[in-house]
Amino acid sequence: MLWNQLEAQTVELGWDFYGPVLLFVVLVALAVPVWAAIGSAAILMLVISGALPLGLVGESLFHGIDHFALTAVPLFILTGDVLVRTGLSRKFLDVAEALTQFAKGGFGSATVLVCGMFAAISGSDAAGAAAVGRMTIARLVESGYPRPYACALVAAGACTGILIPPSIAYIIIGLVLGISASTLFLAAVIPGVAILLSILATNIIMNRLYGWEGGGNIGFGEYMVRLGRALKSGWYAFIVPGIIFYGIFSGRLTPTEAGATAVVVTIIMGFILGTLKLSDFPAMLVSSAKVNGVILPIIAFSLPLAQALAILGVPQGFVTAATSVSDEPWVLILMMVCILIAAGCVMETTPNIVILAPILKPLADNIGMNEIQFCIMMITALGVGFITPPLGLNLFVVSGLTGESILKIAYRAIPFVLFMLIVTLFIAYVPAISTAFLPDIYK
Repeated sequence: MLWNQLEAQTVELGWDFYGPVLLFVVLVALAVPVWAAIGSAAILMLVISGALPLGLVGESLFHGIDHFALTAVPLFILTGDVLVRTGLSRKFLDVAEALTQFAKGGFGSATVLVCGMFAAISGSDAAGAAAVGRMTIARLVESGYPRPYACALVAAGACTGILIPPSIAYIIIGLVLGISASTLFLAAVIPGVAILLSILATNIIMNRLYGWEGGGNIGFGEYMVRLGRALKSGWYAFIVPGIIFYGIFSGRLTPTEAGATAVVVTIIMGFILGTLKLSDFPAMLVSSAKVNGVILPIIAFSLPLAQALAILGVPQGFVTAATSVSDEPWVLILMMVCILIAAGCVMETTPNIVILAPILKPLADNIGMNEIQFCIMMITALGVGFITPPLGLNLFVVSGLTGESILKIAYRAIPFVLFMLIVTLFIAYVPAISTAFLPDIYK
């Protein structure tokens, strides 16, 4: 095999590598913001190794975020915020509830579906967990679900925020690896829907085992009447995701242009419906800026760190170390999945992408893994970390909304994690799941 012919490279790592890594771990353990911890480690690594003159660090930081594609990030975040403030997100819930009313456990299934609908607009897990959680958790408890499980259901459903396009995570990994975000969005459709269906199936199984929610006793005629009523009163809410998907997948709009169009259309709809006022704009802009202000500094500091790691030969050293453990592709793929899931448990997606993608990508190349499949596998595996302790972001969001113990929510989330892991492994080992919709040039 080609990857077996890789020339062995011996990389001697010293304190120019271990010192910054130790500093990063200590700072994170002390609850220092991730962007500051990454920045400190990056600067220390650059100083010790001499990989980049300090005088160029500032230029490197700004150059790293000076990309047109990154403009899409604040636009999708703002679209999600406007969607909530205009009340359009409740229309999604009404339609999702009408779609699932025929089944036992219908409102639980509706909660998962509305998470997927919100993900198709905002591209953010935390935003989806907060928005959907406010609308559904109290009603889930009233329907018979234990509160910790209701929180876990919302947290798991919101994981689709970075898995269903348009996703901020795919924009970032596309930027880091030089891959078109539109191509990744197209490739992520089947994997994202597969994760959504796995969460839906898990809830149906759990509900049947414990009998938390009844329902489903409805005739076909009444079902169609209720569905028609919900679609009639809320069809216009689907204009926004329709614009995003059609614009991007038809090639008529870039992700940035689709995000900008979605913001404008959502604002216009809010004014027409009378649910949005000019006085709402300062709060919306501040809220979106806060989220964006967390993401961009991490990207800015992570890129110089990734450059320093490349100069020190860390990616090549990792390939050599991994292939010395086993020369079986399936073992190396499993190793990468385990690394990504472990990383997702202790750190946010953005720094994981910017730091780990350049390190793991050479290994994926050497075992013949399609680069698109690698990106989808990486984001999916990291997505599992949103509902796993100790730093599962969605767990903290729903805990903050309800006051429920994070450990109780995490315990109830175990079945969702297991089903998501199964899908992640299928994505890792079956390239067609990620490349089915792509032109032959990408397969």
